[in-house]
Amino acid sequence: MAALTPTALAVQLLAVLGRDKDRLNRIDDYLHGKHDDPYMPAMADDEYRLLAKRAISNWTPLLVNTPAQALYVDGYRAGDDKGKGSATDLTSPQWEHWQRSRLDARQSAVYKGALTYGHSFTLTEHAKGVVLTKGLSALRTAALYEDPANDDTPHAALTVVAWPSGESAGTARMWDGRFEYAVRFRSLDDADGVKVVKGKRHGASECPVTRFAASVDLEGRTVGVVEPMIPLQDRINQTIFDLLLAQSYGSTKVRTVTGMAPPVQRDPETGEVVYDEQGNPTPLPINHNAKRFLFAEDPDVKFGSLDETPLAGFIESIDMSIRHLSAIAQVPPHAMLGQIANLSAEALQAAEISLSRMIQEFRTGFGEAWERVFRLAAELGSAAGVDDFTGEVIWRDMEQRSLAQSADALGKLREQLGIPAKGLWKRVPNVTQTELDEWDDLADEEDSVGQLASALTRATSDPEPVTADSVAVAA
Repeated sequence: MAALTPTALAVQLLAVLGRDKDRLNRIDDYLHGKHDDPYMPAMADDEYRLLAKRAISNWTPLLVNTPAQALYVDGYRAGDDKGKGSATDLTSPQWEHWQRSRLDARQSAVYKGALTYGHSFTLTEHAKGVVLTKGLSALRTAALYEDPANDDTPHAALTVVAWPSGESAGTARMWDGRFEYAVRFRSLDDADGVKVVKGKRHGASECPVTRFAASVDLEGRTVGVVEPMIPLQDRINQTIFDLLLAQSYGSTKVRTVTGMAPPVQRDPETGEVVYDEQGNPTPLPINHNAKRFLFAEDPDVKFGSLDETPLAGFIESIDMSIRHLSAIAQVPPHAMLGQIANLSAEALQAAEISLSRMIQEFRTGFGEAWERVFRLAAELGSAAGVDDFTGEVIWRDMEQRSLAQSADALGKLREQLGIPAKGLWKRVPNVTQTELDEWDDLADEEDSVGQLASALTRATSDPEPVTADSVAVAA
């Protein structure tokens, strides 16, 4: 990328935000239940519009939360001099930076932002005398890359601190490979209104903003899990709206009567018929309910009924649309429909294979991004690991398995394949890195105590009895 002035970079980055604003805001609206209205007649009354609001059934948070809840970094294994991963050390500078930045809790927001909009960002910087990493929203942040499909280091990045309001200009922060700049702007598309204050060094050798992308194609485009599902979400809303209409207006039988005039209102004093403004007799309301019978003295009167509208077809259509949504989004049907009765463990595992593969893809991409964050933190904090490209983050095993099944499987691996016991500890369900370190210390203590006990036993054991042969040999 040709060298650009800071002002030109700021103009380009603000233009990127302006270009993506409508698309990202629409995704954000769908995430929070602000969907397009179902189709309805142009002359629809207030009752129709009320049913349209009630027809919104927001499935998009489930599409984001299901994979996000399986993404949890539990440790970091630094690389050694031979290019291999060393044992996880919870006292390493990288993990201390993680804990100091409170990323145990804040990492989820980064993943959800990337899964929702296609990408999110983190900023690693000096703050209050220490190096911290925090998340940045895709709605406020843009980055420029020389090769957006393959580069993990942006040429420059900008995040909006405050949007323009009235006469007040908007403010933003911008970073390139060496400096941080303060930016003021009037609007996202007003190049003449952009002002950049002289920058200050941020301390890193490259832009300190890191992109977390859910999916990147060879054109550098990022796509989340919400945008492709919007048409299906609209289809579900439309079907539910049609169901509510049929339920409200046609789900009960309609009683009909022919050949009989309704009773009319009469003046209580004169007994004469009361007419309305149009000159028609004013009918009396008929008090009819399920406890009353209809009868007539005139034999020509005919009673009948109009059948109710069956609702089963609407319900089946909703169920089918949700299954389509489940298949395309790679979310197990039982997670969306709640139908888990009479499913074996093997059937549940087979249903979640597609989701597991998608989660593994996300872990690969997000893991590379975290490794860059750790390298940036090491550089800014003057710690080891600046050039550590062999380290890796440790993801928590979130698969649901019973402890008894896992213990049985691990025991067979130990006995039949001869795998060391310590090598199987990490496969214990829901074990944390802290527990693994504690187990390792306890195992070392038990081994030391065992060796000491064996030595004492040998030292205090009775000497071998004296025999004639031993005396002869001594002689």
